Amino acid sequence: MDAIMDGFKRSKLAERCEECFINNTYERLYNIIDSRSFEEWDSDLRELPFNVERDYLEKLEKARKETNAYDAILCGKGKINGQVLAIGIMDTKFMKASMGFIVGEKICRLFERAIKLRLPVLLICCSGGARMQEGIFSLMQMEKTAAIVKKHSRAGLLYISLLTNPTSGGVLASFSTLADIILAEPDSFIGFTGPRVMEQTIGKKMPDSFQKAEFQMNHGQIDYIVDIKNEKKVISKILRLHGAKRKMTIHRNKAGNVHGNIDIQMPETKLNKVKIARSQKRPTSEDYIQYLFPDFLEFHGDRLYGDDPAIICGIASLDGIPITVVGIQKGKKSMQDAVYRNFGMPMPEGYRKSLRLMKQAEKFRRPIICLIDTSGAYCGEEAEKHGQSSAIARNLYDMSDISVPILSVIVGEGESGGALALGVANEVWMLENSIYSIISPEGYASIVWKNAEMVNKAINKLKFSAKELYDLKIVDKIIREDTPIEIESMTNVCECLYEEFVRFIYTYQRKSHRNIKLERYKKFRNF
Repeated sequence: MDAIMDGFKRSKLAERCEECFINNTYERLYNIIDSRSFEEWDSDLRELPFNVERDYLEKLEKARKETNAYDAILCGKGKINGQVLAIGIMDTKFMKASMGFIVGEKICRLFERAIKLRLPVLLICCSGGARMQEGIFSLMQMEKTAAIVKKHSRAGLLYISLLTNPTSGGVLASFSTLADIILAEPDSFIGFTGPRVMEQTIGKKMPDSFQKAEFQMNHGQIDYIVDIKNEKKVISKILRLHGAKRKMTIHRNKAGNVHGNIDIQMPETKLNKVKIARSQKRPTSEDYIQYLFPDFLEFHGDRLYGDDPAIICGIASLDGIPITVVGIQKGKKSMQDAVYRNFGMPMPEGYRKSLRLMKQAEKFRRPIICLIDTSGAYCGEEAEKHGQSSAIARNLYDMSDISVPILSVIVGEGESGGALALGVANEVWMLENSIYSIISPEGYASIVWKNAEMVNKAINKLKFSAKELYDLKIVDKIIREDTPIEIESMTNVCECLYEEFVRFIYTYQRKSHRNIKLERYKKFRNF
């Protein structure tokens, strides 16, 4: 049984997907790239520029004969559904895909060529770590490969890594986790230190789920888990959504849906406004995303600690233009869903995840659309431990200087700093029956009068309706709701939003990056 199957044998993936098993590097290559599109690079690189022990040279020669390869990585250029990219595939058959000089050198040359040719890079990674027989020179490959990834990133180019079973050690702690987008195959072992070494070091046996792909995604380290049979489809979609931009065409706007100087009547009481904004029947951010962006691809993780289901982040297209979408998600399908989404109250990792995706949008020149629906940032013990205040502050700080256009839309509730953390935008819009406030009415009554029951008085005191905030120039646009929007009746509002989103992006396409930042700064400086 070959080494790649050995990597799968203890995983559930082997049990449920043997028909998808990739037997060798070339089978994996042609599972992803278009037929006859591959051009190999640096196939003759084999000499080590330093002296090594004879027994290592003998092992090296044996591995070369067994695998018909000079080392543990295959590099070159190919196409995925017609989209050209540089690609590298590591091979566990060759000395467990450990990284020595030749692996590091081929990766560096791959990225250098990609920079010169302006190509995205895909690396399919698997490794037992550093190649011990090459000593300190093997260790230096970690920094060498990390540095070239940085140069490729500074050139504004896309790098995708796909982590397979197993990926560990120096490979995991260098180039493979520095990608813009990190994919992983299900149930793969992904961890810096192997379980046997860990158990010997700390004297504790870890659970079977520890260091699996799913564990790493839940802890913020992986964007997306993809089955072998869907890899080409997902990678192709990612490439397309990072592809060439085009100029948009303006669609005719539906008259009467967008508030300008037309008067919008207040409801009978402001209490009704609060009830409507909080209604369980009101669409969530996910509902809008599914309707407006059918090709949306969600990414996960803050790359530090965790993922947060209360904030949805990903990429999509709008009228053919790649965009980044961020939405605060209340769970309304069931109580279980509400708990999973933390009732739409984001944790620090959610804000850090959103900022990571927004900075990525800036790198790839994608407009950003934020959908806000929250009663505020989560205020529990874990949120404080994870740095809630600094996470919100960092969003405010960095969003003020992002050079691509940002649009924030309050679709339900927008309360306190938890909402503002996604509201530092060039334009802020509100649906007619949404609310946006410094705090909830209940919180206001509790703080100001030390009596949470004085909610009605607080509601009348606070200015939070779309009409009030439009008059105060806090809000730039109001999207009409003929009747309070519900999931079953969201078509008209969504059609209006789509057209207005297109109009927004078209308007900002014609502005310089400097002016986009300056206008956003002046907007908030004037308050």
